[in-house]
Amino acid sequence: MATERGTESKKEKRERTKEKKGKSLGRLKSSERPLDEDVDNNSDNEELNGDEIEIDLTASAPLSKKKQRQLKKGKLDLAKIARKNPPPKPATEDESATAAPSKSPFGVWIGNLSYDTTKEDVIRFIVAKTKDNDTNDSGLVVVEEKDITRMNLPKKGTKIKGFAYVDLPSSKHVDAVVALNESHLNNRNLLIKNSSSFEGRPEEHLNKLLLKNTPSHILFVGNLPFDVTDDLLDEHFKQYGGIIKIRMATFEDTGNCKGFAFIDFKDQTGSTEALKSKAAKMFINRKLRLEYGEDRSKRNPRKLAGKKPLQSRQVEALVNKEGPELKDSTSVPKFVKKECHLAPKRSRDLSDSPNKRMKSSVALATAQRASAAIVPSQGKKVVFD
Repeated sequence: MATERGTESKKEKRERTKEKKGKSLGRLKSSERPLDEDVDNNSDNEELNGDEIEIDLTASAPLSKKKQRQLKKGKLDLAKIARKNPPPKPATEDESATAAPSKSPFGVWIGNLSYDTTKEDVIRFIVAKTKDNDTNDSGLVVVEEKDITRMNLPKKGTKIKGFAYVDLPSSKHVDAVVALNESHLNNRNLLIKNSSSFEGRPEEHLNKLLLKNTPSHILFVGNLPFDVTDDLLDEHFKQYGGIIKIRMATFEDTGNCKGFAFIDFKDQTGSTEALKSKAAKMFINRKLRLEYGEDRSKRNPRKLAGKKPLQSRQVEALVNKEGPELKDSTSVPKFVKKECHLAPKRSRDLSDSPNKRMKSSVALATAQRASAAIVPSQGKKVVFD
């Protein structure tokens, strides 16, 4: 009986566990059935209609498997998740228009602004200055705040860079704002011009190159590749003027270029045109260094230096040679008078000088020899207190 009860109890336990598993599986199947049915229905509808799957980008992201398990156990709150991850708001037409205004082909450039100027200051200035155009006979239109479609006020840190770009709807509005040139804003005279006009912009000039060397027909070319030849340089620079000679610095052992050369043009216009051209400064993907070369023929002659002063005999010979007109002291050239009064140079030969120092060997040889005998005592005793 005991064994039967033990076996029955084991069987009952097994049946109970099977029942529990069956119940849990039934719950899972019941929860999964609607999803499967929806998927099957959607697939059937797609096959019948032949439409593509539509995805709603504004919908919230689906839960992961881990969060689904937490949701079944009641450890997850959907309200908190919705608060943390709100769905994106659809952009309206007004917001999209204000967020990214398109750049207008009509605009003005306003310069010489104070660094503390704001966009509101510029808008108020334009609106206030152009509101009287309607009553005047100038033919200019009134610019309102709504006419300013876009404004770019570049900043450097917390302050602006001193200029602004303002986009307007038409060329008439541009003319009305350009007419405000030299007007005052924050104690400054504004410079206003059309944004598409580049007049008055300082052009790249050759002052830096001209300051280094005086203009000449010689052109210095630096930063050359080592394998360049005279023919390549002639082909590159012959369009700017006639070339007389190309002097290239080369290595003695290999004969390759050292990286620089001098080009002698027929006149100064050739070297100047090469300096002005941007194409001349690029050679085989290298940016060349171009300068005026120094013309040795125009160097200042060296001053005569190191000439010995004329002696009195030479002056007399010069006077006798030139004739009696130089015998008068007033007619003697200035350089002759000046050199005559110069003190004679000190000679290095001081053998006859009485203050000449005697050689050490001679001094020792001629010095009187002292006696080497013992000096007798005089009987004096030195006592220290």
